Amino acid sequence: MIRGFPVMLDFFAQTAMRSTNTESIPNALEALKQFTTVVADTGNFESMRAYQPQDATTNPTLIIRALEQPRYAGIVDQVKAAMAAKKVSDRARAVLVSFGCEILKIIPGRVSTEVDARLSFDTQATIAEANAIIAAYAERGIPKSRVLIKIAATWEGLRAVRELEKQGIACNVTLIFSLIQAAAAADAGATLISPFVGRISDWHKKAGAQWATAGEDPGVQSVKRIYAYLKHHRFHTEVMGASFRSVEQVMALAGCDLLTVSPDLLEQLRAMDQESLLERALDPAASAPGQVTAQLNTTESLFRFAMNEDAMATEKLAEGIRLFVADGRKLDARLV
Repeated sequence: MIRGFPVMLDFFAQTAMRSTNTESIPNALEALKQFTTVVADTGNFESMRAYQPQDATTNPTLIIRALEQPRYAGIVDQVKAAMAAKKVSDRARAVLVSFGCEILKIIPGRVSTEVDARLSFDTQATIAEANAIIAAYAERGIPKSRVLIKIAATWEGLRAVRELEKQGIACNVTLIFSLIQAAAAADAGATLISPFVGRISDWHKKAGAQWATAGEDPGVQSVKRIYAYLKHHRFHTEVMGASFRSVEQVMALAGCDLLTVSPDLLEQLRAMDQESLLERALDPAASAPGQVTAQLNTTESLFRFAMNEDAMATEKLAEGIRLFVADGRKLDARLV
């Protein structure tokens, strides 16, 4: 087992029935686990050990952080030596898969491996890269059932998701900032989507918006709309709220399929006693009034128009892709 291995963890609990006996619930964190899969969002392996991970995700940002530690420099050296005649993109993929394989030695579930963000606007290239990732894992004896392909929610990315899911390759659609992105991902058959709470809130705060409660938080409201829409229209796609800034945001989304939360916020929830027991806010059988809309038309023209109308979603999607691309280039520089 590798100690100190930096990964961003997604702990997907088993689907066994959870007990609702509040007498045995010691704190708000355990209460949350009664109806939501609590996921630890961390780049610290030792922190991850405390939360018994089921699944995990990695990306160029976390790989770069890992490679800052001498103990992992050998992975890059090994890849460079073994693939001296290969392109840098092939070497980068090999590094991601190498780290993914190490993660899979630790966790019982799946690892999400991200398609190069520079391919976010190229459907066929995304499909080809996803298949190359799956093939690289297969060469190491890892079946595709243990891998999620992480793809940004651009129109081109979502078209790739549709094809990959038909091939039996499960996808984790990231950088979700709007209902139209979520609806299109669900229409494409995505296994999982990750709407970002905190980044949406950050954008609105920067624009001067204020709110008194977590329930009024634009990021929280966005995930509630997405969750209500997918459940009302009976999509199988799971919703994982991400990018939290406070325990209030987390508690306001209690009941979401999954919530990925930082260790600091998990500790705050754990410190909240029985009297602070949170209530379920989201329920697939009881959507809040005004949150459910008719099934959206997610054709290309309407998708692009809806995104153009939503300045926040457009800006945050572009920003997220730029950040991943920047870290991808940093990884490339280590592999030249």
